[in-house]
Amino acid sequence: MEYIERPVGSVEKYKGIIVRVRLDDAELYTGKVVKREVVEHPGGVTILPVDEEGNCTMVRQFRYPFGRMMLEAPAGKLEYGEDHRECAVRELSEETGFTADELVYLGGCCTSPGFSTEVLHIYLALGLHAGECHPDQDEFLNVEKIPLHTLSRMVMDGEIDDAKTIVAVLKAEKYLNGG
Repeated sequence: MEYIERPVGSVEKYKGIIVRVRLDDAELYTGKVVKREVVEHPGGVTILPVDEEGNCTMVRQFRYPFGRMMLEAPAGKLEYGEDHRECAVRELSEETGFTADELVYLGGCCTSPGFSTEVLHIYLALGLHAGECHPDQDEFLNVEKIPLHTLSRMVMDGEIDDAKTIVAVLKAEKYLNGG
């Protein structure tokens, strides 16, 4: 049985720079009406650049909500209506300076389906060509090169706790190992 919830009302509670928050009334399959909080987000991309030697170009940046530097795969927010592949090309260039001969789409990832509409599109970038990185004005990051097998160990040991990076590393490793 599918337990579908049908929206029967909605009120926008907040409209910010990136997200909108609404409070919905949803009718359960039983007929009961409940409240659902929804964070509308345009989504984004995550790109794992891997060179011929199996090294990944990562970024380390301060993440305000967690109050610490985090090691992550390069990533960025989609503009509403933007094609995710075009966004991946842009973000790869901005954060690492790279262009890629091949962008392999590894699928989408619903980041927090209990309350958010955000979907991150995961890409593997191969055939890398160096250039100058040009992050956004308010974006400060360190670029690091780390072997994929080391990143995979770091994910499994809990040293990397960023969800998009975990998904990108494990999917890329599986893809590159013929899986």
